[in-house]
Amino acid sequence: MQDSEESECRPQFGNRFLKDEDEVFTHNAWDNVEWDDEQEENARKAVEKNSKDFMSEDQRNLYESEAGKFWDKFYGIHTNKFFKDRHWLFTEFPELAPRGEKGLEKRRIFELGCGVGNTILPILKYTENSDNLEIHGCDFSEKAIEILKENPDVDGKKCHVFVMDATLEDWSSVVTFEENSLDLIVLIFVLSAIHPEKMNSVVENCFKYLKPGGMVLFRDYGRYDLAQLRFKSGKCLEENFYVRGDGTRVYFFTQEEVRELFQKNGFVEEQSVVDRRLQVNRGKMLKMYRVWIQTKYRKPEIV
Repeated sequence: MQDSEESECRPQFGNRFLKDEDEVFTHNAWDNVEWDDEQEENARKAVEKNSKDFMSEDQRNLYESEAGKFWDKFYGIHTNKFFKDRHWLFTEFPELAPRGEKGLEKRRIFELGCGVGNTILPILKYTENSDNLEIHGCDFSEKAIEILKENPDVDGKKCHVFVMDATLEDWSSVVTFEENSLDLIVLIFVLSAIHPEKMNSVVENCFKYLKPGGMVLFRDYGRYDLAQLRFKSGKCLEENFYVRGDGTRVYFFTQEEVRELFQKNGFVEEQSVVDRRLQVNRGKMLKMYRVWIQTKYRKPEIV
């Protein structure tokens, strides 16, 4: 469950809080919604039901070996429908486009799983002093990188995007920056698409390439998110790891799993919250509970 002290001091995703249940359908969404024991138990039972039978080993191997093809197909179908202005991005992660004196400092940012630029493009757009910005982005999907490179807002002098499998043990043959050189690494809804056994290698490399004092900004799916509860039986690869209808995969984290993953690789925790959001369909009178894990982990100044 969410730590109440962390909840009070963190920058909020929004500022609309549900105090009267009778008002739930008066707005489209409510922030920081706490769950009671009954709701938690119902979610646990739903996950227990949809993950009762795992896919066969042959199926699991197929979705692992063909992961790139499934993501290429995904971006090929949707093309440029993903160019959205993430309004929450700079509220939750102001480090991406700092204002004032901090905005004048030279920054080198690297986004893993950049897709078609839903994070990179807003950073390029809203950075006050872009002359001091150097941003890199990689994605597993060749199609996603192709689409992003065609975007006229991508300045090749400030932005370098390329195809890379982030689970590679050695990034040095692909990346153009040195170890201990990055100010920020961005992991937004990307680690969940990777096989759990390969996540540690990704975080280990993040630590290697960040400069001392550099930070990882992480946001991803939390355990019992609506997306997890909606899976039907037969779609579970491993515990809390599923395959969607389009062949892409998704893992649902707990706060403690993320904490352990980063801290065992040498990171110091600066923020760790469970972001619970209630979205409502006022027309159909439906309530939809979203759960995201958001963290900030820093590489110590002295390692």
